[in-house]
Amino acid sequence: MDKLLIRGGRSLRGEVQISGAKNAALPELCACLLTAEPVSLVNVPRLQDVSTMQKLIRNMGVSVERMEDNGLRVDASALSSPEAPYELVKTMRASVLALGPLLTRFGEATVSLPGGCAIGSRPVDQHIKGLQAMGANISVEHGYMIAKLPRGATRLQGARIATDMVTVTGTENLLMAATLAQGETVLENAAQEPEIADLAEMLIKMGARIEGQGSRRIRIEGVQQLHGCVHQVVADRIETGTFLCAVAAAGGAVLLRHGRADHLEAVIEKLREAGARVTAREDGIHIESRGRLRAQSFRTTEYPGFPTDMQAQFMALNCIAQGTAAVTETIFENRFMHVNELMRLGARIQIEGKLALVEGVERLSGATVMATDLRASASLVIAGLVAEGETVVDRIYHLDRGYDQMEAKLRGVGAAIERIR
Repeated sequence: MDKLLIRGGRSLRGEVQISGAKNAALPELCACLLTAEPVSLVNVPRLQDVSTMQKLIRNMGVSVERMEDNGLRVDASALSSPEAPYELVKTMRASVLALGPLLTRFGEATVSLPGGCAIGSRPVDQHIKGLQAMGANISVEHGYMIAKLPRGATRLQGARIATDMVTVTGTENLLMAATLAQGETVLENAAQEPEIADLAEMLIKMGARIEGQGSRRIRIEGVQQLHGCVHQVVADRIETGTFLCAVAAAGGAVLLRHGRADHLEAVIEKLREAGARVTAREDGIHIESRGRLRAQSFRTTEYPGFPTDMQAQFMALNCIAQGTAAVTETIFENRFMHVNELMRLGARIQIEGKLALVEGVERLSGATVMATDLRASASLVIAGLVAEGETVVDRIYHLDRGYDQMEAKLRGVGAAIERIR
């Protein structure tokens, strides 16, 4: 099993190329199922989850070809099996995104209940309720969601759908399903993440009629069919935020090429308040950090608030900042699992339910730590960059699910980090 060996204490200088967003690429691969024409996706990150999604749709009879510049050409014209089996779904929750496209195009779908990392329950009931409101018959049998159109029906029907909670994958699933439904669908209480807006832009290129993406209310007028397109996956805002926190903690000056400051306003505001200099540029985001920063309290919430996917990374920065910070996690109930590992490095953190009190220390000390989920692993890498001595991060298969060649990118800006087997 691979590990990362980090020798801390080096500042970071240079440029980092930000990859395409995993959380945009996964639904966009599923959106390719909506048409019989080829779709080309550009700037697709090379990640384990993306590879798993490719295997999933190939298993259905879809052709997926690798192109230059991290591109994929997807052809679902010969799709023969609208089914997502447990063997391929169990490692990745995003596989539920195949449900809406398969059902709306083929009139049926069989998708295993999803698996993934253990950071809290993320129920699919909102997906099911929304598709049922559009006329689908859905049952859950032996761990599978079995969805079909009513007898005699040829298409889903447009509907007004107000989800009980804000759900990113739920919004994406229902958005894709609505593109081929008959009539108008209105999604109320929709998630507003940039990855959803990027998915909508791709669907519009394919011929969908969508208004309001990026807001709480999305309107979709169904069309008879969609066609192929070429689409560039939006830059990964969480990878961008992770490198911002890494530079802020370790010190130095780095340009994050292709990073989108308008997608990270809550995080950038906190970094500036901490004392880092963050500048939005046409070619990306530049950050400069000198000396010890000031601890910052924050509360995670839905976009455009502070993202839960950045909580662990910013906590690592707070561990070596001046002062004490209160970190409140409101999205996932189990997302403080990195705290015990940070404490192995010398961090001072107290947990009180959804609240973590972080008292900054002058220095951390290297140790062997274990990643428990994707973003927790990133926080341990950041802590390792500033810790004295050597830090070994175990179980980095979590990291490989969401970061495209993280250690290579960090080495490129001066970090002493290597993968060991």
